[in-house]
Amino acid sequence: MIGKVKGKLDFVGEDFVLIDVHGLSYVVFISEKTKKLLPNIGDQISVWTELLVREDSLKLIGFSSISEKEWYKLLVSVQGVGTKATLNLLSNLSLSQISNAIITENLSLITSTQGIGPKIAKRIVTELKNNISNLKNINEEDDDVLNF
Repeated sequence: MIGKVKGKLDFVGEDFVLIDVHGLSYVVFISEKTKKLLPNIGDQISVWTELLVREDSLKLIGFSSISEKEWYKLLVSVQGVGTKATLNLLSNLSLSQISNAIITENLSLITSTQGIGPKIAKRIVTELKNNISNLKNINEEDDDVLNF
């Protein structure tokens, strides 16, 4: 597994970056929140990553903090919630907003994210509210941190 990528920021796309690590560039898909924290092209960057393995592809998903990565893993563990919807959720809401929406069963806040309808929002609340101890352990202390 690839847990972190550190190198030179080579390119910024709509939903991904290229990170050059000693001449080998990695395509890393990111949330809009992580994108806003990026340094200038050519600068050093370090992002936490999750390797997504599919039958026909390998994708690296990048995060600005370990908290964002842990929330990603928690959210995609819910049946029917994919990478794209999770990155949209992480782009549009802070980690504390997501946590509070789950705890208070605020489905409208969750469904305000593109790609998440009422059924999926209900499933997120139902499945993750029972994991309240996990939710409390994933805090936002390092929410807006990118290591360079």
